Amino acid sequence: MNQKKSRFQINLQVLFMALYFLFTSLNPLHARQYLRDPDIEHALTRLAQPILEAAGLSASRVKIILINDSKPNAFVVDNNHIFIHSGLVMRLKSAEQLQAVIAHEAAHISSGHITRRHLNFQKANRGRALGLLLSGAVLAGTGNAEAATGIALGSAGTSKRLFFAHTRSEEASADEAALRYLKRAGIDPESMNGVLNLFRGQEFLSAKRQDPYARTHPLTKDRLRAVKGFVAGDTKTYKENQTAQYWYERAKQKLSAFIVSPKTTLKTVNKIAYADIALMAKAVALHRQPNPNEAIRAIAQLTKAHPSDPYYAELQGQILLENRKFEQAVVAYQRAAQLAPKNAQIQAGYGRALLATQTSSNLNKAIKALENARARERYDPRVLRQLAAAYAKKGNRGMAALNGAEAHVLRGDLKAAKPLATRAEKLLAHGSVGWNRLQDVLVAIKLATK
Repeated sequence: MNQKKSRFQINLQVLFMALYFLFTSLNPLHARQYLRDPDIEHALTRLAQPILEAAGLSASRVKIILINDSKPNAFVVDNNHIFIHSGLVMRLKSAEQLQAVIAHEAAHISSGHITRRHLNFQKANRGRALGLLLSGAVLAGTGNAEAATGIALGSAGTSKRLFFAHTRSEEASADEAALRYLKRAGIDPESMNGVLNLFRGQEFLSAKRQDPYARTHPLTKDRLRAVKGFVAGDTKTYKENQTAQYWYERAKQKLSAFIVSPKTTLKTVNKIAYADIALMAKAVALHRQPNPNEAIRAIAQLTKAHPSDPYYAELQGQILLENRKFEQAVVAYQRAAQLAPKNAQIQAGYGRALLATQTSSNLNKAIKALENARARERYDPRVLRQLAAAYAKKGNRGMAALNGAEAHVLRGDLKAAKPLATRAEKLLAHGSVGWNRLQDVLVAIKLATK
């Protein structure tokens, strides 16, 4: 009973996330996606840790997730994740400003705003939570936004207001708590004022012209006045945290190197204050041009200068793998995996590199690395697809079908998942670990076809 409840709660988190993607992009070809990068996520975790601790939250439980969206925004949909748009990271000016954003979202969690919202949703929509996931599947499969919206909650506008638009009182409360967290963590609360000023005047624009952050975080003169009053009354002296600024620059510059045109990056790379970050950005830009020989040379120079940095080793593995230097990629990823054995994305990259060599001697190693990644991040469809391919090559058709079915379910494609789940049910031993995992897939398919 408790196990089933736990699974349902986990699925609800996925459903609430799916609602955001559904109603922020009616065109499935432009659906928002997670930006997964172990280096950037490590940097965001380093920046978030003092804030979360000041808020009384567990830094190991609350994850910072980056969304691929150029429009500036940040939001929470549950008590375990803070979502930040890439556009907001690019727009902010300092580590302190990004920490102010994190502090504000952490305040929504610690103040119970998300819990109350979910309780209100459950009271108003008992038994309809699965509709959120199914609506995402309809949208992705058919492009019919109207049908998808009908399956979900009936009104995109109502749903967005329900889940993402905080009330003015909630915003004021979150500001007040966030300012306390910043001060407690030794971060200048003036940074909050800087963030709000970026969106000043948005309240006078029509909804269509407003930034998403302004729509979901209503800005008022009272909020600005309260933040200014707190800052003016704060007599504490603050020093810039150079370590925090380094990690902010590293995250921002890597993000920029992958988003901005390579030509632009190479023109501005000399302006980056940190030599290693500049070389990293240069390697990424050369890789994207593409200029493989120079990119491989640049990343080799970087990893030689920083041999104990798992994230630079991971980037080297990525560049080598995408340039079909499979054996060299395995070496780079193996070093990264040894330096960061608990990082699921690095383990997954190591598994992909091993699988790419197409050698039987590496097949079991690939499965082991990919299973390590899946054990740490159960809901990554990319890892599941790679596992399906690896088990198929090994001749384990049952596990191949199971992982393929799970990957399709996480993508919202229940139609594609069904035949694979049926095949897995016939091949997996009753009561085995794989068979037990399959039961969740079968339940999801059964509910979807009712």
